[in-house]
Amino acid sequence: MEGDIANMGQFLGAGLAGVGTGLAALGVGNVAGNYLAGALRNPSAAASQTATLFIGLAFAEALGIFSFLIALLLMFAV
Repeated sequence: MEGDIANMGQFLGAGLAGVGTGLAALGVGNVAGNYLAGALRNPSAAASQTATLFIGLAFAEALGIFSFLIALLLMFAV
């Protein structure tokens, strides 16, 4: 019985950590969508904002990768 509860906790924690991966995808979409909206409003300033776009995408993806790593650690290392 104790092993079943521990496995349930591992799977539940990994599932909750996996939600962060989906939320990171929403963050990437938000960053890219806002960049596109700004670029369509002012095309001459779009070239100077590409570095900011890539930094925002990298931060959002890093959170997703960290969440995925935590889910894997909960599944297989704990």
